[in-house]
Amino acid sequence: MAQVLSALPRNTHPDLLVGTEHLDDAGIFRISDSIALVQTLDFFPPLVDDPFTFGQIAAANSLSDIYAMGGTPLTAMNIVGFPDKDLPIDILQRILAGGSERVQESGAVICGGHSVRDEEIKYGLSVTGTVHPERFVTNAGAQPGDVLVLTKPIGSGVLTSAAKSKFIPESDLSEAIEVMIELNAAGARAMMAVGVSAATDVTGFGLIGHAYELAAASRVSLEIEAAAVPLLEQTLELATKGCLARTHKATLTYLGDGFAAGNVNATLVNVLCDAQTSGGLLISVAGERVDALCNTIREGGGKSAAVIGRVVEPADAAISLR
Repeated sequence: MAQVLSALPRNTHPDLLVGTEHLDDAGIFRISDSIALVQTLDFFPPLVDDPFTFGQIAAANSLSDIYAMGGTPLTAMNIVGFPDKDLPIDILQRILAGGSERVQESGAVICGGHSVRDEEIKYGLSVTGTVHPERFVTNAGAQPGDVLVLTKPIGSGVLTSAAKSKFIPESDLSEAIEVMIELNAAGARAMMAVGVSAATDVTGFGLIGHAYELAAASRVSLEIEAAAVPLLEQTLELATKGCLARTHKATLTYLGDGFAAGNVNATLVNVLCDAQTSGGLLISVAGERVDALCNTIREGGGKSAAVIGRVVEPADAAISLR
């Protein structure tokens, strides 16, 4: 996508506060001195068999981009692809009900949407949120000396791949599902209360891929303690058996010399590069504020706030594992 965007004319407008320059999670457009809109869109095919759960996961994933910018979700619109000639319509009703439940939990409202006939089910949301035009978070502000905090464990890609391949029953996905449907609201509120340097959410490019985007946008390097990254149960065991999304290979190829794995176990490296769905926030915060950030996340209902690394001066490798 970066190659595609680089070939297009750059959009400029005095009120376009965040566009496509740094591959941020959402765009931000100022509409007054006190309000800016945060806008995003995301959708994908099912990761789990239960329609309601799939709807919850897809909606939480879409809402996450608003939270990554420090915004508050306001409205959402459904995006649907559905093979109505092949599947009963009540499946779609259950998907939409799951998405609606997560949108309501966020405090936003669904105000419409669009559907197309498709050979494969696809679902997601276009979400609009609000933020103050002088108080928002991007992926471009990380500073050397900052500490890196991750708000959800890694492993959803491995576990959902394992379930699809029948390595595990879908009942073993309960922990992963709980993580994927969790909103990143507590992290967003904590970021805005404490004050942080930069953030992004961890989704399709995996922890390492999104960390690289943050490092590149901020013109810094990141050192990540691989053993400090929280993992869902069974993740390493299943990854050893080959239960990985193919994106980890693409991420490693794309990063090339910009990534140094050190002496970290190759399977763990692959896991950290593996695609996540509705993952946590990766936050860069000044060292003197990290305890306040982690405590505020937990006090606000967030289930995890793990310190996983630090920001350093630019080095040969943008991302280094320790």
